[in-house]
Amino acid sequence: MTDKDKLKNEDLKDDQNENIDEIEDNIDESTNNDENIEESENSDDKYSNLMDKFMRLQADFTNFKRRTEKEKSEYVELGVKKVVNDLLPVMDNFERALDSLNKEDAAYEGIEMIKNQLKDVLKKEGIVEMEALGVEFDPMLHHAVLTEESDEYDSGYVIEVLQKGYLIDDKTLRPAMVKVSQ
Repeated sequence: MTDKDKLKNEDLKDDQNENIDEIEDNIDESTNNDENIEESENSDDKYSNLMDKFMRLQADFTNFKRRTEKEKSEYVELGVKKVVNDLLPVMDNFERALDSLNKEDAAYEGIEMIKNQLKDVLKKEGIVEMEALGVEFDPMLHHAVLTEESDEYDSGYVIEVLQKGYLIDDKTLRPAMVKVSQ
Protein backbone atom coordinates (compact mmCIF):
# COMPACT_ATOMS: atom_id res chain seq x y z
CA MET A 1 0.00 0.00 0.00
CA THR A 2 1.29 3.34 -0.93
CA ASP A 3 1.44 6.41 1.16
CA LYS A 4 -1.32 7.88 -0.86
CA ASP A 5 -3.52 4.91 -0.15
CA LYS A 6 -2.64 5.10 3.53
CA LEU A 7 -3.65 8.75 3.57
CA LYS A 8 -6.91 8.00 1.82
CA ASN A 9 -7.52 5.17 4.23
CA GLU A 10 -6.90 7.42 7.17
CA ASP A 11 -9.13 10.10 5.68
CA LEU A 12 -11.84 7.53 5.20
CA LYS A 13 -11.45 6.34 8.78
CA ASP A 14 -11.60 9.92 10.02
CA ASP A 15 -14.71 10.50 7.92
CA GLN A 16 -16.23 7.30 9.25
CA ASN A 17 -15.37 8.29 12.82
CA GLU A 18 -16.90 11.68 12.24
CA ASN A 19 -19.99 10.03 10.77
CA ILE A 20 -20.14 7.65 13.70
CA ASP A 21 -19.80 10.57 16.12
CA GLU A 22 -22.49 12.43 14.23
CA ILE A 23 -24.79 9.42 14.33
CA GLU A 24 -24.14 8.97 18.02
CA ASP A 25 -24.90 12.63 18.59
CA ASN A 26 -28.13 12.27 16.61
CA ILE A 27 -29.04 9.20 18.65
CA ASP A 28 -28.26 11.07 21.85
CA GLU A 29 -30.34 14.04 20.69
CA SER A 30 -33.17 11.71 19.72
CA THR A 31 -33.00 10.01 23.09
CA ASN A 32 -32.88 13.39 24.79
CA ASN A 33 -35.88 14.51 22.78
CA ASP A 34 -37.77 11.37 23.83
CA GLU A 35 -36.73 12.02 27.42
CA ASN A 36 -37.73 15.66 27.04
CA ILE A 37 -41.11 14.60 25.71
CA GLU A 38 -41.48 12.15 28.61
CA GLU A 39 -40.22 14.80 31.02
CA SER A 40 -42.66 17.27 29.50
CA GLU A 41 -45.51 14.80 29.93
CA ASN A 42 -44.29 14.01 33.44
CA SER A 43 -43.99 17.69 34.25
CA ASP A 44 -47.57 18.26 32.97
CA ASP A 45 -48.75 15.44 35.25
CA LYS A 46 -46.72 16.82 38.12
CA TYR A 47 -48.15 20.27 37.47
CA SER A 48 -51.69 18.89 37.40
CA ASN A 49 -51.08 16.97 40.62
CA LEU A 50 -49.56 19.99 42.33
CA MET A 51 -52.43 22.21 41.21
CA ASP A 52 -54.93 19.64 42.49
CA LYS A 53 -53.15 19.49 45.86
CA PHE A 54 -53.00 23.27 45.99
CA MET A 55 -56.71 23.62 45.27
CA ARG A 56 -57.56 21.04 47.94
CA LEU A 57 -55.35 22.77 50.49
CA GLN A 58 -56.91 26.08 49.65
CA ALA A 59 -60.42 24.62 50.09
CA ASP A 60 -59.38 22.99 53.38
CA PHE A 61 -58.00 26.29 54.62
CA THR A 62 -61.17 28.13 53.64
CA ASN A 63 -63.26 25.53 55.47
CA PHE A 64 -60.96 25.79 58.49
CA LYS A 65 -61.32 29.58 58.58
CA ARG A 66 -65.11 29.34 58.28
CA ARG A 67 -65.30 26.69 61.02
CA THR A 68 -63.08 28.64 63.43
CA GLU A 69 -65.05 31.86 62.85
CA LYS A 70 -68.28 29.99 63.57
CA GLU A 71 -66.82 28.41 66.72
CA LYS A 72 -65.52 31.79 67.85
CA SER A 73 -68.92 33.43 67.46
CA GLU A 74 -70.58 30.49 69.25
CA TYR A 75 -68.16 30.87 72.17
CA VAL A 76 -68.85 34.59 72.37
CA GLU A 77 -72.60 33.97 72.22
CA LEU A 78 -72.29 31.29 74.91
CA GLY A 79 -70.31 33.69 77.12
CA VAL A 80 -72.89 36.44 76.66
CA LYS A 81 -75.71 34.05 77.51
CA LYS A 82 -73.90 32.83 80.61
CA VAL A 83 -73.23 36.34 81.93
CA VAL A 84 -76.75 37.53 81.13
CA ASN A 85 -78.28 34.49 82.83
CA ASP A 86 -76.33 35.52 85.93
CA LEU A 87 -77.57 39.13 85.60
CA LEU A 88 -81.27 38.33 85.14
CA PRO A 89 -81.81 37.48 88.84
CA VAL A 90 -80.27 40.87 89.67
CA MET A 91 -82.84 42.50 87.39
CA ASP A 92 -85.60 40.50 89.13
CA ASN A 93 -84.33 41.70 92.53
CA PHE A 94 -84.41 45.33 91.36
CA GLU A 95 -88.04 44.86 90.37
CA ARG A 96 -88.87 43.21 93.71
CA ALA A 97 -87.17 46.11 95.51
CA LEU A 98 -89.21 48.61 93.50
CA ASP A 99 -92.43 46.69 94.25
CA SER A 100 -91.65 46.79 97.99
CA LEU A 101 -90.92 50.54 98.10
CA ASN A 102 -93.27 53.49 98.04
CA LYS A 103 -92.90 55.70 94.93
CA GLU A 104 -92.30 58.72 97.12
CA ASP A 105 -89.40 57.01 98.86
CA ALA A 106 -85.98 58.52 98.03
CA ALA A 107 -84.44 55.12 97.28
CA TYR A 108 -87.17 54.28 94.75
CA GLU A 109 -85.89 56.71 92.13
CA GLY A 110 -82.25 55.57 92.51
CA ILE A 111 -83.14 51.87 92.24
CA GLU A 112 -85.35 52.56 89.22
CA MET A 113 -82.51 54.43 87.51
CA ILE A 114 -80.09 51.53 88.09
CA LYS A 115 -82.68 49.01 86.85
CA ASN A 116 -83.31 51.08 83.71
CA GLN A 117 -79.58 51.40 83.09
CA LEU A 118 -79.15 47.62 83.35
CA LYS A 119 -82.18 47.15 81.08
CA ASP A 120 -80.58 49.48 78.48
CA VAL A 121 -77.29 47.55 78.61
CA LEU A 122 -79.15 44.28 78.05
CA LYS A 123 -81.18 45.81 75.21
CA LYS A 124 -77.96 47.00 73.54
CA GLU A 125 -76.82 43.35 73.52
CA GLY A 126 -80.10 42.23 71.90
CA ILE A 127 -81.75 41.02 75.12
CA VAL A 128 -85.33 42.14 75.60
CA GLU A 129 -88.15 41.30 77.98
CA MET A 130 -90.82 39.11 76.40
CA GLU A 131 -94.46 40.03 76.52
CA ALA A 132 -96.33 37.23 78.26
CA LEU A 133 -99.45 38.57 79.99
CA GLY A 134 -102.62 37.96 78.00
CA VAL A 135 -100.95 35.98 75.19
CA GLU A 136 -101.61 32.37 74.30
CA PHE A 137 -99.42 29.92 76.20
CA ASP A 138 -96.40 28.79 74.16
CA PRO A 139 -94.20 26.08 75.71
CA MET A 140 -91.22 27.46 73.76
CA LEU A 141 -91.59 30.83 75.50
CA HIS A 142 -93.38 30.09 78.76
CA HIS A 143 -92.95 27.79 81.72
CA ALA A 144 -96.39 27.04 83.20
CA VAL A 145 -96.16 26.77 86.97
CA LEU A 146 -99.84 27.09 87.87
CA THR A 147 -103.20 26.79 86.18
CA GLU A 148 -106.36 28.56 87.32
CA GLU A 149 -109.92 29.13 86.20
CA SER A 150 -110.40 32.57 84.70
CA ASP A 151 -113.46 34.51 83.57
CA GLU A 152 -111.28 37.21 81.99
CA TYR A 153 -109.20 34.95 79.67
CA ASP A 154 -109.96 31.98 77.43
CA SER A 155 -108.41 28.61 78.20
CA GLY A 156 -104.70 28.36 77.41
CA TYR A 157 -103.85 32.05 77.92
CA VAL A 158 -101.32 33.52 80.34
CA ILE A 159 -103.18 35.23 83.18
CA GLU A 160 -100.25 36.14 85.43
CA VAL A 161 -96.47 36.46 85.02
CA LEU A 162 -94.59 35.15 88.07
CA GLN A 163 -91.10 35.71 86.63
CA LYS A 164 -90.33 37.66 83.47
CA GLY A 165 -88.88 35.89 80.48
CA TYR A 166 -86.22 37.27 78.17
CA LEU A 167 -85.34 36.89 74.50
CA ILE A 168 -81.93 37.21 72.88
CA ASP A 169 -82.18 37.95 69.15
CA ASP A 170 -85.69 36.44 69.02
CA LYS A 171 -84.54 33.24 70.76
CA THR A 172 -85.66 32.32 74.25
CA LEU A 173 -82.96 33.12 76.77
CA ARG A 174 -85.10 32.48 79.85
CA PRO A 175 -88.73 31.35 79.59
CA ALA A 176 -91.31 33.32 81.56
CA MET A 177 -92.78 31.56 84.60
CA VAL A 178 -96.51 31.98 84.20
CA LYS A 179 -99.97 31.08 85.49
CA VAL A 180 -102.21 29.77 82.71
CA SER A 181 -106.03 29.83 82.48
CA GLN A 182 -107.90 26.54 82.21
